[in-house]
Amino acid sequence: MSYLLHIDSSSLGEASVSRQVARSFLEGWDGKVVHRDLAAAPVPHISAAGVTARDTDPARYTDEQAAAAAMQDTLIEEILGAGAYLFTVPMYNLTLPSAFKAWLDQILVHGRTIGGSSPVAGRPTVVVSARGGSYAPGAPRHGFDYVVPVLDALLGHKDMLGLDVTTVIPELTMAPHSPALAALLPKHEASMADAHDRARELAATITGRTAAAA
Repeated sequence: MSYLLHIDSSSLGEASVSRQVARSFLEGWDGKVVHRDLAAAPVPHISAAGVTARDTDPARYTDEQAAAAAMQDTLIEEILGAGAYLFTVPMYNLTLPSAFKAWLDQILVHGRTIGGSSPVAGRPTVVVSARGGSYAPGAPRHGFDYVVPVLDALLGHKDMLGLDVTTVIPELTMAPHSPALAALLPKHEASMADAHDRARELAATITGRTAAAA
């Protein structure tokens, strides 16, 4: 069985709800895990050197292009080698953390991971995305979620990575901390319990799926 690539992007460390739910997944995962913490060790934002290196003969690289290409190669080899993925991508100001977007910009490369038939298409992927409020249908801020739709497109669309994406959303995480949201605490607690249960179920399902494919 190939490994699970686990990417964290929350800045909150152990206090992160996304990471806490991901731990429930990991407790049920039976296999090797490669972990990259983008908060503790962020990858740089894409640079001119990184972009131009993609279309430059390596023999003609500048020092900057060589360094940028080496880092991209490492990240791309890491994602290509995985059989499944676990991403924690909380909502920050209605969208994804810049650390995760920087990682995506480094690994989304035409001819290597996207464009035509992606070499990782169909591989099972779990995205855990906690948020302080609720953006579900019927909520006052429904339609303001710019995390899940963006990731569905970049990770799941057939013209991009084409991964088989399942999203787990623990919501109303500010309810225990904000008096204005106190009335929503039961809904938050139910959402948390459901998220942990769903993460465990997905771990068991995906472990079995990847083992059968090995």
